[in-house]
Amino acid sequence: MPRAVLDTSVLVSAFLTPGGHPAKVVRAATDGAFVLCLSPEILAELQDALRKLQRRQPAFHPPADAVARYVRDLSVEAELVRELPPVRVVERDPKDDMIVATALAARADYLISGDRDLLDLAPYAGIRILTARAFLERLR
Repeated sequence: MPRAVLDTSVLVSAFLTPGGHPAKVVRAATDGAFVLCLSPEILAELQDALRKLQRRQPAFHPPADAVARYVRDLSVEAELVRELPPVRVVERDPKDDMIVATALAARADYLISGDRDLLDLAPYAGIRILTARAFLERLR
């Protein structure tokens, strides 16, 4: 079964837009189409990103418990990988190195992202880096 890491922006989009491609990717994981692999670092960044969004955009007010539940559900659904290897490959945005490190530690087949800095690496160390839409097409 394929193994995939979803970057934080994909997870945020899945939360905000339940009908979009990122949300369909998350549902595909819960349906058993692939093994979702995440790290505590990705989950922490996700929670932080959603909290910041709540503060910056007054129109965006999901209850705090909805954010906590989403992050908790992902942590239960995903295979959590720890002990990320040191990686320095995303020159324009070194924060994204953690996403690549998670994919390496997980021995992922895919890294799903909408981030140009990550998409430009494709492929990296045998990991195919795709958008949510392209990944859904592969799963079909």
